[in-house]
Amino acid sequence: MSQKTTEDSSLKSQTLGAKDLGIAKSDTALSPDAFAQAIRGLLHNWRQGTVGCQTRSQVTGSTKKPWKQKGTGRARAGSVKSPLWRGGGVIFGPQKRTRTLKITKKLRHAVLRDLLQGALDNNRLLVLDWSLKSDKPNTKQAVEVIKTAKLEGAQVNVFVPANDLVTAKSFLNIPSARIVFTDAPNAYVLADAQYWVVFKKDIDAFKTMVAQWT
Repeated sequence: MSQKTTEDSSLKSQTLGAKDLGIAKSDTALSPDAFAQAIRGLLHNWRQGTVGCQTRSQVTGSTKKPWKQKGTGRARAGSVKSPLWRGGGVIFGPQKRTRTLKITKKLRHAVLRDLLQGALDNNRLLVLDWSLKSDKPNTKQAVEVIKTAKLEGAQVNVFVPANDLVTAKSFLNIPSARIVFTDAPNAYVLADAQYWVVFKKDIDAFKTMVAQWT
């Protein structure tokens, strides 16, 4: 591990390299199209598709003709459920549907591997020798970690194991910190951060995560 330039007496900070993670450095750059395809797939599949509206056949109302066809001087009307009437149905409105855009595992891993390589090349992957000093979530301690590591004002991804909910909840209310569970990373979240932070106690879980991308 290469030592970081600034180091606090109470919090040791180090940057990781490819050799530290047991992976080979790749010289092949990922094409922008591949990255765009992966991100588009994530955003597309995250859509819930729960929006919807009623057509004239689904609106509750009488089927009786409001008034006779001729002789009233008013426009013709056949149903109170007409889209032209207030409370009537909607013409060609959105309907509930499930949208799925398939992303191959090979592409997904290639994008994650490329993002990891970028973090390593720019020394944005930090290892902090820190652990929570209580059995309950403590946001004050989490804020102090961010300050001590001099990461204030930067968007930070904090990697924690899925079963470490106490640490995760400690960082939950910090706007600049985002919790990333090591069993569920995605390209959108990894790309939307200036620094990646891994605690020394969780380094094995992090290595297991990145090993799946190679």
